[in-house]
Amino acid sequence: MSSIFVFPGQGAQSVGMGKELYENNADARAVFDAVDAALGEKLTDIIFNGPAETLTLTANVQPAIMATSIAMLRASGCALPEYVAGHSLGEYTALCAAGALSVGDAAKLLRVRGNAMQSAAPAGAGLTAVILGLDIDAVREICAETDCDVANDNSPGQVVISGLRDVVEKTMEIAKERGAKRAMPLALSVPVHCRVQTPAADAMRTALETIEFKTPVVPIILNKTCTPTTDIDEIKDALVYQMTHGVRWRESVLNMATLGITEQIEVGPGNVLTGLCSRITDKITAKKLEI
Repeated sequence: MSSIFVFPGQGAQSVGMGKELYENNADARAVFDAVDAALGEKLTDIIFNGPAETLTLTANVQPAIMATSIAMLRASGCALPEYVAGHSLGEYTALCAAGALSVGDAAKLLRVRGNAMQSAAPAGAGLTAVILGLDIDAVREICAETDCDVANDNSPGQVVISGLRDVVEKTMEIAKERGAKRAMPLALSVPVHCRVQTPAADAMRTALETIEFKTPVVPIILNKTCTPTTDIDEIKDALVYQMTHGVRWRESVLNMATLGITEQIEVGPGNVLTGLCSRITDKITAKKLEI
């Protein structure tokens, strides 16, 4: 029996997240201050006060969610469990939690990541959408026909697709014709985890070589392989790979159960990963970190 901390990705944000912790907990305040210092700007003003349109910009929301998640962890005073994992940008948060990255370096990398993702496609050229009610194999079959990419295999019956706008829209139409309960665009400013992000993958490969990584003190279960590792080269490769390939979250959670993990603790804003876990397996108890 063992436990895992999991860290959320984009979409978990809300204006004001972490503000109470900042005002009342010195450890949390130090995290937010370190992010502001690393970025050379007051990202905390945007996190705490908005507007929402500015917070949700990819270059802002990624370091913002990381900062809030790590602030929650530090404020809780909880020791790390046996494993960590993160959904998409949450992998950077997980690596920070496990001591592989400093808070400042994680913020810098996520700012580069966000800017690179935004620059990879002209505004409006790409689209990310969720398909509800079809299994992953059915969605993959449709994507093969339309040349679309699977961005997230989140849980049974919840698959996210991404790519150029006309391709994603066509895939959504076919999915509905083949029995999807819903097929709807997501409020993301860029197409994620797809071939459109090839330039962003190149940018991240370069950026990762400028940052010092330390061996994480506990293994991270990677989005790429769904398996745990502490190998820095494998981790860097996976961080580049995830830019253009889908997040295998459903498989990762199933493998957590195989590894003997019986408790999943979500650390960060929102409760998306807690909800997904309950739909994936009944062998793991999922809950939010108590602060």
